[in-house]
Amino acid sequence: MEDNKIIELYFRRDEDAVTQTKECYGKQLYALAFRILQSKEDAEECENDTYMKAWSSIPPQKPQHFFAYLAKICRNTALNMAEKAKAEKRNAVVVELTKELSECLPDNSTLEKTAEKELGEIISEFLKTVSKDNRIIFIRRYFLSEMVSDISKALSISESKVKSSLFRTRNKFRDYLSRRNYYEK
Repeated sequence: MEDNKIIELYFRRDEDAVTQTKECYGKQLYALAFRILQSKEDAEECENDTYMKAWSSIPPQKPQHFFAYLAKICRNTALNMAEKAKAEKRNAVVVELTKELSECLPDNSTLEKTAEKELGEIISEFLKTVSKDNRIIFIRRYFLSEMVSDISKALSISESKVKSSLFRTRNKFRDYLSRRNYYEK
């Protein structure tokens, strides 16, 4: 079923909206949550929470890019779950991604001054300045939390090419932030 038809079901408050959403995007949402949480049960819970949050937010929201909207909900839910679990045990995947991005993100004092929404807009603006291939690799790694090996296979390129693309893109991002006074070299 097409995304706009599914969204219409949400607007009509038809419970089939959730069924259709799960049918179209369930595997992708589960995989996204699992990459972050590394637990089948937590990933399933996160996937189900995503459907509930979509049900609660549509309407009034009317997402233009339905999967991106769902992925954002799922990712944020998974990261919140991982944060709660962090007190017990640190999640290696989240730690690894955070370490990689810490090279180009501003320090905490600057970051606290920058609203989350504003930082999201800055990242979106930055991604418009890089090539489509580099943008896809960056999003798959840092938004969808995919492993380098999985990105390599999906895009039919070498792992070293993925790693070098990520390295160069992070450096460009750091320079981009520096030019906007969000990061001091």
